[in-house]
Amino acid sequence: MILLDTDVLIEILDKESDKGDRILAALEAAEEDLGTSSVNLHELLYGLKKYSKSEEKATQLRVVPYERRDAELSSRLELAAEERGRPVRRLDSMIAAVAINRSAELATLDAGHFQPFAQDGLRIFPPGV
Repeated sequence: MILLDTDVLIEILDKESDKGDRILAALEAAEEDLGTSSVNLHELLYGLKKYSKSEEKATQLRVVPYERRDAELSSRLELAAEERGRPVRRLDSMIAAVAINRSAELATLDAGHFQPFAQDGLRIFPPGV
């Protein structure tokens, strides 16, 4: 499974985005199940509602819930990053936990935000896009 980060979803939904076209092609070539976390869905819907854009395509995507086990892992990830001197955004640790707990790759255009979680098993898809 590949979970789509909010930035990837935004680029894919933007019909004029070459970057979105490239990542969509890479995702299609991977032939994996696609989805997003409930945390990412929140971010996406907030932006769509704020800027009065259609939510139709966003509601068609498989949504992986943020569960207790994700909260437990997320809190450990965030604390470990702080202890290593690399504080992270709380939502990023939550998204990383959902992906790690499901052995999913995370498709993101902000790999640097998620780099602190690589040693915890987070895999980025595709590297370098």
